[in-house]
Amino acid sequence: MPISGTLLAIIIIAIYLISSIKILNEYERGVIFRLGRLLAAAKGPGLVLVFAPIDRMVRVSLRLEVMEVPQQDVITRDNVSVKVNAVIYFRVIETRKAVVEVANYLYATSQLAQTTLRSVLGEVELDELLSQREKLNTRLQSILDLDTEPWGIKVAKVEVKQVDLPTEMQRAIAKQAEAERERRAKIIHAEGEYSAAERLAAAAHTMATEPLTITLRYLQTLTEIGTEKNTTIVFPLPIDILKAFEGKLKAAIPGS
Repeated sequence: MPISGTLLAIIIIAIYLISSIKILNEYERGVIFRLGRLLAAAKGPGLVLVFAPIDRMVRVSLRLEVMEVPQQDVITRDNVSVKVNAVIYFRVIETRKAVVEVANYLYATSQLAQTTLRSVLGEVELDELLSQREKLNTRLQSILDLDTEPWGIKVAKVEVKQVDLPTEMQRAIAKQAEAERERRAKIIHAEGEYSAAERLAAAAHTMATEPLTITLRYLQTLTEIGTEKNTTIVFPLPIDILKAFEGKLKAAIPGS
């Protein structure tokens, strides 16, 4: 039985309407071009009607994008060649700008991140690059966020991931760290000697004013030696006793 023209038209219209139905996820928005002109607002999420060929829809994701910046050769301000890579976190906040203002916002953001990484890190010295990573990350984020704002992109965070140093520079840094540790060790040792000398001077002053403390110290030393059960005991003899014997010897010997 041949199909009538009305029924065929209804079937074609139904197929066309079904094909015009588009479903956008919660994190997606659809930028619609109608006869080449951009509509005032993006569509979605949910059910969206796109009447081809009059309408053309471009899907844009609103999720946070994580992009690794490839390893870059950077020469620091103190003429040290290093290899640096980074990670950039960004998202689309204005879908219409991300589609209209730039041909490919992912590629454009990647290229901008590479050039910015080289230019910013080339203005700092190696010590600053290694020790002030957080400060450099903040500076990179602010520059990229400012440059990508006309594209509807928000750069949330930039992290310098890895810094590869030449082998010669690694050895020089290791030697510098070793010398610094030796310097600190010598200072600590000298401070300990100085503190010990001050305590000994204070102890000598106390013993000079209180002669009995010397005798007590002799007895304490003998007690410590006795606990070890030694067969030989070295007994310290005060010099004052020898001086007393020296005086008697001089008196006993005629003509001395």
